[in-house]
Amino acid sequence: MNLTLEIITRETFAAVITLQVGEDQQGFVASNVFSLAQAAVIEQYIPRAICVDGEPVGFVMYGFDAEEDAFCISRLMIGLPHQGKGYGRRAMELVIADIRTRQPKRDVVYISFKPKNLAARALYESLGLEPDGREEDGETIYRLRL
Repeated sequence: MNLTLEIITRETFAAVITLQVGEDQQGFVASNVFSLAQAAVIEQYIPRAICVDGEPVGFVMYGFDAEEDAFCISRLMIGLPHQGKGYGRRAMELVIADIRTRQPKRDVVYISFKPKNLAARALYESLGLEPDGREEDGETIYRLRL
């Protein structure tokens, strides 16, 4: 598997915005269209297509949050036909590796998710993230010490 995080281009835009999660996952993550609109106006966001052999299979968005004084992973989604193949885990590993190279250097990364999203909880915990004790906007906040 050759999974990469790619800048979204004219050629990949349509494929990224049409990626959908399953019906039972609706409400766990904002649409990719909404996320790309946020990234267009909030300059610290870094949106990336999650690609396997050049084909978009998911979307991730992260960036430095001045309020938290830390990097935050704001979105992670894998399109329904591509779930269960380890793509979310590999994408998270690549995002975390990228964050380690960015300025300003920080020793923690945050991510949040809906408490009912048990798959996200299991993935994040398997990567070493742990609850930081906060809930915000109906989401549980986890952190990873770098």
